[in-house]
Amino acid sequence: MKKVAVVVMAAACLTAGVGIGYAAKTKGPGMTLLSGKAAKEAGVAALKEAERLAEGGSWELIQIGRAYYLSGDKATGQALFDKVMNNGAESGDWFRIARVYVEAGENAKAEPLFLKALAAEPKDDSGQAEVGAWYIRIGQREKGEELLAKAFTRNSEDIWHYVRAGEAYMGVSPK
Repeated sequence: MKKVAVVVMAAACLTAGVGIGYAAKTKGPGMTLLSGKAAKEAGVAALKEAERLAEGGSWELIQIGRAYYLSGDKATGQALFDKVMNNGAESGDWFRIARVYVEAGENAKAEPLFLKALAAEPKDDSGQAEVGAWYIRIGQREKGEELLAKAFTRNSEDIWHYVRAGEAYMGVSPK
């Protein structure tokens, strides 16, 4: 009987804790944050709310930074990228930030991040194929083919290695 009471009490405490945690979660303002504002003002408000909701997540902060960076507010975007890179960034984070620089036409800023990501994950054949294709697209075919060769050596059955190569040779940017 005593065990049953303990189990019931534990379940009640767990349920109460979950309920309190759920109730404490702050809801976002939704459209009230954006309605009636000029487009730029609404966009900035949305991104600030997104940053609050991101809770420091690297994927989220990079996407928010991308929006700022590509819309012309490079300083704010770069500050978010720096925040990610200074807080234990991983190779995937470096790839995502490098892709933003590529979108912005800033290949010189993208290259060191691509290379850092590849150095951190030397067996990442998908990364090798991506960077190899990028080199081909920017006119550095020899470097590109060297990386594609590494990717194909590691995994010659990966369809996406061939897609990336095909896109690169045909001058098509990846989706």
